[in-house]
Amino acid sequence: MRAFPTGAEQMKPNRIYLAVPSMLLALALAGCTTTDGAGSGGLLSARPSASASYIAALQGGIVSRSGVEISNSDRSRALEAEYRALEAAPGGQPVAWNGRGVSGQVIAAAPYQVGSQNCRQYTHTVTSDGRELKARGAACRNKDGTWTPLV
Repeated sequence: MRAFPTGAEQMKPNRIYLAVPSMLLALALAGCTTTDGAGSGGLLSARPSASASYIAALQGGIVSRSGVEISNSDRSRALEAEYRALEAAPGGQPVAWNGRGVSGQVIAAAPYQVGSQNCRQYTHTVTSDGRELKARGAACRNKDGTWTPLV
């Protein structure tokens, strides 16, 4: 009976020790997402719609206070763009939206802390009938992932 493995046995790595780090890495990366502006002229690409509760938490966003009259469906597109800019866009990266005869883009600044909350200032530019209107605001992220505008 040998107490120590021979040279050839020492060279064979135990497969379980190779599999465990790979599985841990795969699990860690499974929760990651990326924001890719490739192919969209630097704008964030379209993403699945944000939940209605996240949009409702914006309380109409700054687009509703901009003074521009837009349809409910266009307002929903604009609010989703506000949410996406606040939630995922790098500071200064525009998030564009298009509606019927109206379009816009939201640009959020870098996040900052207020107490334990992350907050961001942002600008929403709306173009309607060839007229461009900019509205500015700020919002803070709640623990449940919603954003509350600072009024």
